[in-house]
Order: sequence, then C-alpha cells, then structure tokens
Amino acid sequence: MKKAKTAGISVLLSAITTLTYMYTLANRNRLLTHTLSIDPTPTKQLNIFFISDIHRRTISPRLIDELRTRAIDAVIVGGDVAEKGVPMERILHNMRLLSSVGPLFYIFGNNDKEVGRKNILQVMDEVGATVLVDSTATVPNHPRFGLCGLQDRNNGTVDINKAIDSASGYEYLILAVHNPSLFKKVEEQLQPKLSVAGHTHGGQIRFGPWGLQDLGCFQITKYGAKLISNGYGTTKLPLRLGAKPECHVVEVHY
Repeated sequence: MKKAKTAGISVLLSAITTLTYMYTLANRNRLLTHTLSIDPTPTKQLNIFFISDIHRRTISPRLIDELRTRAIDAVIVGGDVAEKGVPMERILHNMRLLSSVGPLFYIFGNNDKEVGRKNILQVMDEVGATVLVDSTATVPNHPRFGLCGLQDRNNGTVDINKAIDSASGYEYLILAVHNPSLFKKVEEQLQPKLSVAGHTHGGQIRFGPWGLQDLGCFQITKYGAKLISNGYGTTKLPLRLGAKPECHVVEVHY
C-alpha cells in the first residue's frame, strides 16, 4: 500500500513538472533571424518581421524592444491574431505594439472569424494596418518589392487570379499566406523571392519526431526562400512540447 502511494505521488509530481515545463515553453519569446540574398552583389537590405498564430498570447514588450533595434521595414502578421474568447482589447493592444515596430500588414487566419471579421478589420483600421485579401501592396521604402497576401479559405473564397493579377509589375515578390497548403496554388505563377506562412504550430505538442504537423522551417527554394513558422501562441491548450514558439526577422539582401 505504501509503495503504491509513493508511486502515485511520484507520477503526480512528474505530471505537474511536465505540464509546468510545457506551459513555460509555450510562453517563451523566441526571435529567429534568417538571411536571404537574392542578388549576387547586393547593395540594399530589407528587414521583414513575421509573426503568426498569436491566438491568446499577449505580446511581450521585451520582444518589441528587441525589434525596435532591428530597423524593421515591414511587419507581416500571418493570421490567427485571436480565437473565440479573446477580448478585443487584447487584440488591439497586440496590434498597437506590432504597428510601433514598422508598417503593419495583415492576412486573415482560420480562427480569426471566431471573434468576427468586422471586429478584426476595425482593429486593423485603428492601428493603420494594410489588410491583404488576395491583393498586393508595395513594401514601404522598397518599391521594387510587392507583398502579396492571400486570406485563409475559412474566411471566404480565395481568389487566386485576383491575387496573381494584383502582383504584376513588381520586380520582386513576397508571398504571405496563413496555411502553407496555399503555396502550391500560386508559387509557380508568382515565383516569390520569399514565402511565409504559419497555421501548423509545428504540431504544438510533439513526441520526438512525431507530431500532427511538421516542425516549422526556413529553407531555400528554386525561387528564393520559404518560411513556415511554429507560430507565437497556442490553440486549445496553452502548452507546447517539442515545437518551440517562434517569430522571425528575415534579412533580404538585394
């Protein structure tokens, strides 16, 4: 009986320790830096900050302080700034912080509709963000770059032809989507120098190499580079294991 009780206490303590670790991991601030050169003799640099899948998290002021030292040219928010139950005040607070770093561009994620498309648009309007719905905008101070954003299919029909048409005339393109499954639908036509996406959370909770989704990655492609992020926040459970939270600065040399 005593051995069983001791074993039970040991299991309970192990569970508490594991859950504490998973919760702590999920709330880390992890800023990764990636470098991409698209010209053999580059003379300029474009700094992109990409963050996706904020969900219920409150963005850390320390992260913002770090970004303000990086001369960010554009902030891309790759969808899922919220989910059901997230107060609008928190979303507005987070977007105000991000807009203080640099010009803000936003694309809809699949969970954003849970707090209302109209509410999200109101927040973005208040902070002066550019909302990209199958459309392209010029990157400030870098007129050779167009930023093409496709909304998530859960927020409405994705108009691929509209997005492609909007991207004409730019020397270089950055493609931003929420769900990376959209890449294959437009990459060949757009041939973006940089593609960014979130949505997968890197599986969020993984056991060794096994997870419901692949880990995020930054990889060189035949067009330039592709970034799929583990994301900043969590969904359903505020826990992570084997898939660290992350956000990104991509330094593009051209």
